[in-house]
Amino acid sequence: MTGTIRTDVLIVGAGPIGLFAVFELGLFDMKCHLIDILDRPGGQCAELYPEKPIYDIPGWPSISAQGLVDKLLEQIAPFKPDFTYNRMVSSLEKLEDGSFRVTTDENEVFEAKVVVIAAGGGSFQPKRPPIPGIEPYEGKSVFYSVRRMEDFRGHDLVIVGGGDSALDWTLNLQPVAKSVTLVHRRPEFRAAPDSVNKMYAMQEMKQLEFRVGQVAGLAGADGQLSSATIKGGPEGDIEVPCTRMLPFFGLTMKLGPIAEWGLNLHENLIPVDTEKFQTSVPGIFAVGDINWYPGKLKLILSGFHEVALMAQAAKRIISPGERIVFQYTTSSTSLQKKLGVLEAS
Repeated sequence: MTGTIRTDVLIVGAGPIGLFAVFELGLFDMKCHLIDILDRPGGQCAELYPEKPIYDIPGWPSISAQGLVDKLLEQIAPFKPDFTYNRMVSSLEKLEDGSFRVTTDENEVFEAKVVVIAAGGGSFQPKRPPIPGIEPYEGKSVFYSVRRMEDFRGHDLVIVGGGDSALDWTLNLQPVAKSVTLVHRRPEFRAAPDSVNKMYAMQEMKQLEFRVGQVAGLAGADGQLSSATIKGGPEGDIEVPCTRMLPFFGLTMKLGPIAEWGLNLHENLIPVDTEKFQTSVPGIFAVGDINWYPGKLKLILSGFHEVALMAQAAKRIISPGERIVFQYTTSSTSLQKKLGVLEAS
């Protein structure tokens, strides 16, 4: 992407609350662009426990975390939101006309009249694995996410982990890498069974290697890896070729650069009012787990409620003076047309 990207509402965070915000804002004809540090929508739900059942979503006695994300994506599809993944918001500036300029860690620039922070507990930061001497290789031959598959073409790749990210990238990068070795401390995985089955099938066909054990050491020079030592497996300590490594050891959550935006904070959370869920800066809202107010409950359903009220206030900022008519999706033909339930005349 080049140049300034303009939208009505910039949503920081593409978890369930950020996704539902697209729906509520879309009902008021507001265009949304979402930024997330992860490589896919869903936030903590999709990344940390995609198959974990959730029991307190109204109308769903039980739904998996990934299932909820999938349903939300289906629900907001009529509003055609834009997404930018693998990015962290790094700075925010309020412009003379009252709108906001937001810059990412890749120097992409967004301008929006309203900013909605729906970042859960903050931005996800990858956990550094307990591998001695890994620091000099980080950002040069050890990476915690994949931004361009081409960066791994022709390399001896070691992927470490047992979740969906590790299995997905094992399968996706195998066609471009010179070799792929997947390392996990046990033969059981937390990833989708279909991905695990595909990985084992590729191992049978000798298209990749799966090693039980842990990476215990690295070899290389000037930030460039040459090999990795794996211990704890049935073959004892072994050394495998490794010029690129992708460790997936989970994520931690930090408020990150948002803490420098000049917002009032309460114990690393963002205080809001309970009428609009606006922060101390007019035009910036915070919804979901990242906000705080007396009586706050960190529940997905609470975030859904917050989003509905936020959207009303955001509309008044984006369309000042326009009369807002409260409508029900069950009876409003205009809303049903937006949702694609009725054909537009």
